[in-house]
Amino acid sequence: MSEPFSVRVTVRGDETDVQEHLNQAVYLNYAEHARWSLLHQAAGISQAGLLSGGVGPVALETTIRYPRELPAGDEAEVTCAFEWGGGKTFRIRRTVRKADGAVAAEIDAAVGLLDLKARKPVPAPHDRFRQLATDPALFGL
Repeated sequence: MSEPFSVRVTVRGDETDVQEHLNQAVYLNYAEHARWSLLHQAAGISQAGLLSGGVGPVALETTIRYPRELPAGDEAEVTCAFEWGGGKTFRIRRTVRKADGAVAAEIDAAVGLLDLKARKPVPAPHDRFRQLATDPALFGL
């Protein structure tokens, strides 16, 4: 298996809380930044492309674990990997790692691909991603 897609981020002072570490809500922003970077920049899937295809990603559940803190000025790597099942949903797993490799956060999401007209998840979303992506291997396809 290849390494998961990743992006680098630097914790800004305005993203920290009163303890001077990354605010809990910002981890989700970092996770979404990694997901959209994978979709758009790496795999060639834009928001406009999804909309013109009549579909859009929909988050069904997200959990976040925070094993370590990230203070302002720290650099981190955010990985993003898609895991496919046989149904209408799939998982997106993101990990935020500190520069020393320690895991600062793990973000796990159950996701679907919504048919925007029917307002229901599409069956076999992996097939849609395979059709839309310039490099389906980035999604493990």
